[in-house]
Amino acid sequence: MPVGTQATVKAVSPAELRELDARIVLGNTYHLFVRPGTEVIREFGGLHAFMNWDRAILTDSGGFQVWSLAKLREISEEGVRFQNHLDGTPTFIGPETSMEIQAALGSDIAMLFDECPPYPCERDYAETSGELTLRWAERCKRWVAEHQPAAGGGGGRQLHFGIVQGSVYPELRERSARGLVELGFDGYAVGGVSVGEPEAEMLNAVAHSVPFLPADRPRYAMGLGTPPQMVEMVARGIDM
Repeated sequence: MPVGTQATVKAVSPAELRELDARIVLGNTYHLFVRPGTEVIREFGGLHAFMNWDRAILTDSGGFQVWSLAKLREISEEGVRFQNHLDGTPTFIGPETSMEIQAALGSDIAMLFDECPPYPCERDYAETSGELTLRWAERCKRWVAEHQPAAGGGGGRQLHFGIVQGSVYPELRERSARGLVELGFDGYAVGGVSVGEPEAEMLNAVAHSVPFLPADRPRYAMGLGTPPQMVEMVARGIDM
């Protein structure tokens, strides 16, 4: 999935992406929410029309910015309050907000809002963070059930993927994966990787997550993608 953070893959046109046979691109919920804003994209008829892309789009939840903008945010049960990185304006994203923004963007796959813990982190922090992510996943699911019976750029239902967390702790990875599967989503992602950990720890995080995810649903390794990593991920049962 080529990354088109702000509705464009840097230095690559949509026509070139089609020539490369990219089937899906990724957009960033936080960055699009901050600029140009969901109202502007809604006026254009959704993210597909805005970026002139007629294939699939996956939007992340904004949860990665909970990690990458750590100096500009405060986490609570409700969600995350930021000083946005452009001008310092107070900004809030929580589970319901994230789902609402992604519904307005009209992506084909929307990620659930999560907290991505840093590396390294203590086990207690990772456990508290993982439980928060599961509670947020339940709130995301509830919002979708109440507000979004059908969406997506192709006219079908928008799909929703849960994100497994747990840092480098195998038992926390298992707990997170089992909790998400119990809630039931269209696909599942392994999150909390590519946050500064050694590559061996990245591979372990995937190995400790995938066995607890259903083989008949897409499984997505987030935030990585060197050619050797792609081969390793496929070998471990990753689809995306």
